[in-house]
Amino acid sequence: MSTIEQSIDVEVPIATAYNQWTQFESFPDFMEGVEEVRQLDDTHLHWKAKIAGAEREWDAKITEQHPDERVAWTSTSGQHNAGVVTFHQLDPQKTRVMLQQDVETEGIVEKIGDALGMIERRAKGDLERFKELIESKGSASGWRGEVPRDA
Repeated sequence: MSTIEQSIDVEVPIATAYNQWTQFESFPDFMEGVEEVRQLDDTHLHWKAKIAGAEREWDAKITEQHPDERVAWTSTSGQHNAGVVTFHQLDPQKTRVMLQQDVETEGIVEKIGDALGMIERRAKGDLERFKELIESKGSASGWRGEVPRDA
């Protein structure tokens, strides 16, 4: 299991960054390898991606969500992955987006890629593409409901 920690500063207000992140079905616009994310309900997502050339599908549950603060998730099927993204206001027009993710690699190709730092570089690239997307749009609307932390 690998733990990835990356952050990026975006030149938008915290609500704008948060709102874009909660547009889960737009993740393929900035996440490398992600082909589709379907939001099934307020807390459940279905993912399709290509990882190390292999097609993968899994379900995930949002375990905690607080507007302008954090979104946490864990997989409920497929390879284990879990994480949290947090939002930190640096000033009224600048936000730090911090990603922490635990990813379980499967097979020799993924394990080698992980050892070479490819998973961490992919996460960094995803955040850089998120920055480009949100700064070019300048606004976003998203679901601002609360999901209390699982007991």
